[in-house]
Amino acid sequence: MMGATVKQAHMSGASRIRLPRFDYLLLSGASALVVLGLVMVASASITLADRELGQPFYYAIRQAVYIGLGAVAGVSLFRLRLVLLEQAGLVLLVSGMALLLAVLVPGIGHEVNGSVRWINTGLFRLQVSEPAKLMILVYLASYLARHGEEVRTQLSGFIKPLVILGLAAILLLLEPDFGATVVLTATAMGMIFIAGVKLWQFSGMLGMAALSLGGLAVSSPYRMERLTTFLNPWADPFDSGFQLTQSLIAIGRGEWLGVGLGAGIQKLFYLPEAHTDFVFAVLAEELGLLGVCLVIALYTLIVWRAFVIAGTAEKAGNAFASLLAYGIGIWIGLQAFINMGVNMGLLPTKGLTLPLMSYGGSSMVVMCAAVALLLRVDFETRCTVHGLPASGAAAAQRRRLSR
Repeated sequence: MMGATVKQAHMSGASRIRLPRFDYLLLSGASALVVLGLVMVASASITLADRELGQPFYYAIRQAVYIGLGAVAGVSLFRLRLVLLEQAGLVLLVSGMALLLAVLVPGIGHEVNGSVRWINTGLFRLQVSEPAKLMILVYLASYLARHGEEVRTQLSGFIKPLVILGLAAILLLLEPDFGATVVLTATAMGMIFIAGVKLWQFSGMLGMAALSLGGLAVSSPYRMERLTTFLNPWADPFDSGFQLTQSLIAIGRGEWLGVGLGAGIQKLFYLPEAHTDFVFAVLAEELGLLGVCLVIALYTLIVWRAFVIAGTAEKAGNAFASLLAYGIGIWIGLQAFINMGVNMGLLPTKGLTLPLMSYGGSSMVVMCAAVALLLRVDFETRCTVHGLPASGAAAAQRRRLSR
């Protein structure tokens, strides 16, 4: 009788600490963006695919395949313990840099519209900046977690990650990929700031980065043209300002509730890259302000959950998990903001996808992997809070303290 009571109490205690495997708000927000993106890619590309390939749903089917690959990559990463990812930081950094170098090798890199950003794998073209950004951010989180005290107190700890970041930026600019450079630099700076670097050092780095990026923007003729076009696209609406003016027309036609799904006009050979970089403009035309607000709300939800997860991991003592979650949250939020800003004429045109929505295999798979890492951070953190083994730096610290 007593044994049965003890067993029942043990089972009752186990049920009290049983945790959901996922952060369902984060998972639901990301899934909603993926599904909505698939619908908009199909709508934006159906006429183009029919004219060029004779297969109206060619791009939509490929996007569905990319989503499936992203789901497989996400599940695989979710099953990987963070301590293994933390230990592999240097390997991931070298791999990311190798990708950025490989695309610049003649015969390996694939050129599109004057930029060499892709490697043709046979099945699809890999945009190397996408996995490289994630690999570099994982290493940076690992470095800041292991050398947090040095970063906060010594100039050398602050300079070392900047050297790596500068090298990655140079390789990205050689492609050239100015948009990816801005996103990676800003995300890394945010992570370094959160890690506790001194304010004067961070301010100096911020100023130098702003001056460097500004200088690069005005030093290249095509970047300068993009800047001047952004300021007044209507000055040349049929040449340099064509893409932006067509995007603005699409957004303006949407009004409150849109013209209806599939009924948009600007995607009919007026708006270039309608299913990739400018899918947001097609969504605004067909779903109106209501659809725009929904998309913004979903990205806000993802960034909010990422920061909540990061804050909880920080309180649990896992610096690597916390910094990684902060970095992913900043990355997704910043890239979404830039893409939407470009579509609405608030920012100069850059070749950046809308995370989890735009057509493209590299972006979709990497973004699914990034969301999976957020889910893993949340899962391991809640295990740690409830007394189960932590991972990474937190676990090592606990072992040292218990001796």
